[in-house]
Amino acid sequence: MSNRKVKIDDLTDAVLERLMEYNDLAADTVKKAVKAAGTTVRNEIRQNAPERTGRYAKSWISKTTAESATSMQVTVYSPSRYMLAHLLEHGHAKRGGGRVRAIPHIAPAEEVGAEQLEQDILRGLKE
Repeated sequence: MSNRKVKIDDLTDAVLERLMEYNDLAADTVKKAVKAAGTTVRNEIRQNAPERTGRYAKSWISKTTAESATSMQVTVYSPSRYMLAHLLEHGHAKRGGGRVRAIPHIAPAEEVGAEQLEQDILRGLKE
């Protein structure tokens, strides 16, 4: 932080200028953290997804779906195997009776991503 002298008449402009700099820095930090968290969630899902052929785990991608000057939205999804996600995550009924056990792999990855996002934002704003 620089020490510069400001006349009392120009104080509001100087404070506003510093706040705008901080806003830009914070927005960049949050965007980087959101992008990294999306990648982490995708990798966690791929790592913990059930494997029979491996195609389900490989199908997960992360994509930036919305971005503005101050915010970013990243979506993690499976474009080709989306119809299996809820069946594997929560289990389902069998045709002849009984149930198939749930294999939670999306919710734990989401928790890891949320924790990482919070830590990255706090670390970035402290710097």
